[in-house]
Amino acid sequence: MSKKLSAGFYRRSDVVLIARELIGKVLCSQIDGQFTSGIITETEAYCGRDDKASHANNGTRTQRTETMYQPGGLAYVYLCYGIHHLFNVVTNVGGKADAVLIRALKPLEGTEAMLKRRNYEQIKAGLTAGPGRLTQALGITTKWDASSLLGGTIWIEDRGRILENREISSATRIGVDYAGEDAQKPWRFYTADSKWVSQK
Repeated sequence: MSKKLSAGFYRRSDVVLIARELIGKVLCSQIDGQFTSGIITETEAYCGRDDKASHANNGTRTQRTETMYQPGGLAYVYLCYGIHHLFNVVTNVGGKADAVLIRALKPLEGTEAMLKRRNYEQIKAGLTAGPGRLTQALGITTKWDASSLLGGTIWIEDRGRILENREISSATRIGVDYAGEDAQKPWRFYTADSKWVSQK
């Protein structure tokens, strides 16, 4: 039985807990007439306060980060290196600027559309294992920045899968060496022993 995650799920105060609980949930998109979905296998938590790895650390506000300051339950999609569209889930209440980066998925539904978008001939880890890859596969671009995750374009479902502690591993986040000691925070979560996880 599938159930779309509610605003209450996103608007809790512990972004690290939310990042962990998103493992095993299902990210869905209904874009350009194509329904696609995948099981979330890797996430990273970012806190808007006391986290030098966050775009919004200690109140930094720019045109790009304004979405992060909205109440939880929105998509925060930004362009990385001018190429990759990265999809994040805004959490906490308004003004806190917490977010969870979705780093990898295991393809579930709409795989033909995913293969076409990624110019792949067969399903393999490179299709959706990586934050820029999964957004391309699901058709998510910066066009959908600030869109509600409670609507019918991009949303996340709980399909009743409960993961045991041993099935979820944690590690430091990827590509945030500039954050000093904050780079050592074990705020990346992923499905243990899964090929559907991005590579450093």
